[in-house]
Amino acid sequence: MAHKKGVGSSKNGRESHSKRLGVKIGGGQKIIAGNIIVRQRGNKHYPGENVAQGKDDTLYALANGIVYFHRGKYNKSKVSVLSEEVYAAKTQTPEA
Repeated sequence: MAHKKGVGSSKNGRESHSKRLGVKIGGGQKIIAGNIIVRQRGNKHYPGENVAQGKDDTLYALANGIVYFHRGKYNKSKVSVLSEEVYAAKTQTPEA
């Protein structure tokens, strides 16, 4: 004879851990070569100047500089790493 009551198993309780995707270093911030800029699945952001893409689609810096988010061809979001002089020239507002 059974001494314990038969208990059904739950079908819940399985959930994958969050992958911590997203932008790690924002536009205008200084970065060191090798640092991760964006963790992503697929290409939400595309690599630009001084930025490379890893096999898991992670974008990382190839040179020291300042992170610059901009729109490329076909209005795609691109990420570049620019020197301070180039960044200042690209982001200055025209005086009226």
